[in-house]
Amino acid sequence: MTNHWIDIQHSDCILIQGSNAAENHPISFKWVMRAKDKVATVIHVDPRFTRTSARCSLYAPLRSGTDIAFLGGMINYIIENDKFFKDYVVNYTNAPLLVDEGFGFKDGLFSGFDPKKRKYDKKTWAYQKNADGTFKRDKSLKDEHCVFQLLKKHYSRYDMKTVSAVTGTPVEDLKKVYEAFSATGRPDK
Repeated sequence: MTNHWIDIQHSDCILIQGSNAAENHPISFKWVMRAKDKVATVIHVDPRFTRTSARCSLYAPLRSGTDIAFLGGMINYIIENDKFFKDYVVNYTNAPLLVDEGFGFKDGLFSGFDPKKRKYDKKTWAYQKNADGTFKRDKSLKDEHCVFQLLKKHYSRYDMKTVSAVTGTPVEDLKKVYEAFSATGRPDK
């Protein structure tokens, strides 16, 4: 988090994952509660039901060490259901940039892995460039080599059923959390 705790009171949705903020940061947590008083959805994702869980709008239990699967499922849900602010993604992120055509991911390894050295040669990880040295872009986000499509492909394996099996979080709870969090992906949010 790079902004001040006080800014949290203006949030529409707050996701607290792996933290018992109500007990460990009580002074700062008051700003979370102010946001909730203004109708913000406050979500707690944690293996333990704590004082934070009790104060939140939604609580989603998960197995310890499965946070990445949980977040991977959220990324997949947001992309698959078109719940992101496309103009922002196209104009203010690296999503439309085209990555080298040799870039890939197979059997858990990215392209360029040397098993003897156990290191990566990252040449294929670079962005494609135009003749004038600027980066090539696909503002439609449809080119298979753009960062957005590579991200989409990478996280496509994190479907609700798989994420539920890995995390132990019921599919219904995943959907509630993903839907509440992704509601902030609209231009007016």
